[in-house]
Amino acid sequence: MAKRAPKLLFTDEERQAPELKRTVKKADKAAAKLEKAEANIPKKRVKKKERYIDDKSGKVKTKILFEEIDKKKPSSNLKSEIRTAPAQMTAGTVVSVLRDNEDDSTAADTAHGIEKTAETGIRTAKFAQRSSKLKPYKAVEKAEKQADKANIRALNSQAKQQARDISGSSNPYSKWRQKQAIKKEYANIKRSGTATKQASEITKNAASAVKETTEKSKKVVEFAAKHKTAFLFVGVAAMLIVVVCGVVSSCSVMFEGAGSAIASSTYPSADEDMLGAEQRYKELEQELQDKISNYESTHSYDEYIYELDSIEHDPYVLISALTALKQGAWTLADVESDLTMLFDKQYVLTETVTTEQRTRTVTNPDGTTSNETYDYKICTVKLVNNNLSHIPSEVLGQEQLELYATYMKTLGNRPDLFGDSVYVDKYVNGDYDDYAIPPEALSDEKFAAMITEAKKYLGYPYVWGGSSPSTSFDCSGFVCWVLNHSGWDVGRTTAEGLRQMCVRVSPSDARPGDLIFFEHTYNTPGASHIGIYVGDGMMIHCGDPVQYANVNSAYFSSHFMQYGRMP
Repeated sequence: MAKRAPKLLFTDEERQAPELKRTVKKADKAAAKLEKAEANIPKKRVKKKERYIDDKSGKVKTKILFEEIDKKKPSSNLKSEIRTAPAQMTAGTVVSVLRDNEDDSTAADTAHGIEKTAETGIRTAKFAQRSSKLKPYKAVEKAEKQADKANIRALNSQAKQQARDISGSSNPYSKWRQKQAIKKEYANIKRSGTATKQASEITKNAASAVKETTEKSKKVVEFAAKHKTAFLFVGVAAMLIVVVCGVVSSCSVMFEGAGSAIASSTYPSADEDMLGAEQRYKELEQELQDKISNYESTHSYDEYIYELDSIEHDPYVLISALTALKQGAWTLADVESDLTMLFDKQYVLTETVTTEQRTRTVTNPDGTTSNETYDYKICTVKLVNNNLSHIPSEVLGQEQLELYATYMKTLGNRPDLFGDSVYVDKYVNGDYDDYAIPPEALSDEKFAAMITEAKKYLGYPYVWGGSSPSTSFDCSGFVCWVLNHSGWDVGRTTAEGLRQMCVRVSPSDARPGDLIFFEHTYNTPGASHIGIYVGDGMMIHCGDPVQYANVNSAYFSSHFMQYGRMP
């Protein structure tokens, strides 16, 4: 499981402060719930050998100890079990009913009714059994998220009080930067596995980070002020280029790429149109959900099997894609057809009907019985969510992809637009840039070159199909770029293509610089995701965004495929 949320420590004075009292109390309550949930995780006893020196004989001896550890979370994949038919368990019951009702015309219907009820019951029991096993783990995950939220709220309250005590006020932009710094510092503490941490220390470190950034910004402003003439010349030159390009049509193509490179990174559309587009997309998703929920009432099959991906999307991906597609401001009316196009590419709903020949006993007009063959129709309803972030590479050109990547890097300079979205946290809560590479790993020149190149792109957004800094990256595009710029020449290939180039390495022999491969992260044969191992159970990869990640987390452990070493 992931590193647990640390318990924040507050002084008695802080706990009594009116501004902190409520949030601190909630943080304590959330921590207590997390501890209670963790205590309910099933345990198992493992044998452990311990060597010691016997005081009397002076010899080295071994004693066996037993300790309790948490059981590993069971798989939640039930698709392979849904179709298991309990024929053997129902056959005896069906035969018994037929024998007891040989002269009853309803015998066959009764028998098949029992068979169907038994099948449904056993299938339901399997779901219930698996759900029961997963329940304590889900409880911990839920409590973990609640504890994180409560802790960050408490830290924000403390930081707000400190800022007010020092300066008396703070502008909105400073408050936003402070919140992001707190999230980064909190993520670092959590990743380190620290069980308890003084809250004031976290907010102090966050404030120092903000101050350092502010000082750098001031130096840039001071430099610009001292070189007014040079900056004025650059500005005039840029204006002349724009004028010339507007007059001379042949120049427009020449400067097309430069134009996109200096394009604004701020969403140009009105809030009401962007929020309206998001709402319309949610309405399309709700219509899809309603269609699935009412499937059995609008169709007439004997049995239904559901294989459904989740229905969800990232609002920033949607708005960035629309803005890049239109290459400028748009209204809701302008993008109605584009919303439908993106939706149809993201979600694919299909049904597959299979017909089985089954036999039932019927009573003939003369009172005798005979077997009758009939069609039993099974409908498999499948929903595939292709992930909205994968769609831009299909519908955008090179220049549009560059714009899309720019908007995703900055969130259109509007992190407040969807501030309550569960997705926004992955962009602003960047715990990736502070991970310390083990010093001994950097003694390897090849790895040092790889990590030097890879770290340049920390925070770059995930763009399906992206393979360069201008368009940003997907997982294989990121690794290919790093390899191509640190001594190899692998071109542009997939995760599976890179796996085929590697020599397989056992996990115990893996070292920094090896590639790590994962499978079944989406529907594709072979390796479906790739990262660069950096040692100490960590990798750098293009998730969303480019970041460090723990390869031993529950998610990556369940999808681990192999390590590989580039020759």
